[in-house]
Amino acid sequence: MRTRLPDHPLPSEITPESRYLSRRTLIAGMVAAGVGLTATGADAAPLPDVRRNAALSTKEMVNSFEDITTYNNFYEFGTDKSDPAERSGKFRPRPWSVTIAGEAEQTGSFTLEDILKPHALEERVYRLRCVEAWSMVIPWVGFPLGELLKRFKPTSRARYVAFKTVLRPAEMPGQRFPVLEWPYVEALRMDEAMHPLTILAVGLYGRQLPNQNGAPLRLVVPWKYGFKSI
Repeated sequence: MRTRLPDHPLPSEITPESRYLSRRTLIAGMVAAGVGLTATGADAAPLPDVRRNAALSTKEMVNSFEDITTYNNFYEFGTDKSDPAERSGKFRPRPWSVTIAGEAEQTGSFTLEDILKPHALEERVYRLRCVEAWSMVIPWVGFPLGELLKRFKPTSRARYVAFKTVLRPAEMPGQRFPVLEWPYVEALRMDEAMHPLTILAVGLYGRQLPNQNGAPLRLVVPWKYGFKSI
């Protein structure tokens, strides 16, 4: 039996896949450059000072680290379930920068360290559901997206938050094929983005995110299908 999380939206509140990006947006584009360390699995560095947020976590049994890091759907690395783990070793997640643009009082390009510095990291255990009819229970490490958005002061004209991934086909071999339109773009309504369950994850199982799981920074929206967790 699945546990409904506190303040969890009802099924009727889930945004249909067909509802996409429209009207005005506060856009967070994620761009990386330069040379950095890679994290492809068990070698991922531990994250210090992480506290468990049991109130906003499911009580379901979590999947193993091996399950989570070897069976996933980052098409940027390939479409087979094992492709991301096997083909993500050349991806360089650091150094990394995030571009904030659109309907906000503060915009610009910021390093990952600038983005993370004010935020305390916490563990949230969420079930990630895929539209392909599989799911996993994952102990994410991250912080609320809403806290980040407040720092950049969205204006009253902001209606959506759009997210755009990096485009580096030399490091992400799946981007060499037209499986999806690259770079991949997703969006949330402002109320969805500000919801306390919506987080930006930087790790899982107390370690930095492996490349195949979205390193170094990914969105996690537990009441939506996984394709939203860009």
